[in-house]
Amino acid sequence: MESRYRGNAAVLGNNIDTDQIFPGRYLALVDPEEIKSHCLEDCDPTLQQRFKKGDIITAGSNFGCGSSREHAVIALMHLGASVIIADSFARIFYRNALNLGLPLIVCKGISKKVKEGDVLEADIETGVIKNLTRGEEYAGEQVGEYALEILKAGGIKPLMRKRTMAEKL
Repeated sequence: MESRYRGNAAVLGNNIDTDQIFPGRYLALVDPEEIKSHCLEDCDPTLQQRFKKGDIITAGSNFGCGSSREHAVIALMHLGASVIIADSFARIFYRNALNLGLPLIVCKGISKKVKEGDVLEADIETGVIKNLTRGEEYAGEQVGEYALEILKAGGIKPLMRKRTMAEKL
């Protein structure tokens, strides 16, 4: 896992719930490519045409609210989102993303500062977000030490496997 990410901003609003990220009518899908094909389709039907692997999603407050749905995180990961930056996250979504290895940064006010297509550079270790398009820098929250360890391992399961293997040696 990298600690710095650079990509174009895809801007979403407030209260983007897990049903908007990945509609519940597709929950029977298990193929990541099929899951990806429905990511954010009800929220922004044109996003998938613009979004490139490594781009960064920015959003307002309460991103990922709604039901606890790992499919929402899986969809964002397979869409190619390198990091999600929002004013705030729903707690269960934040933990699901962390557990699956999707980096998130809380940055209060980001939704009012970033415009669609701005080139951003985000550092999850420091929480610093640079808007290279506008020449601005924003102070996001640093990810905690344990959360960073989970992200660096690629998620909670790979971290636990690594620890288990180390204990066996």
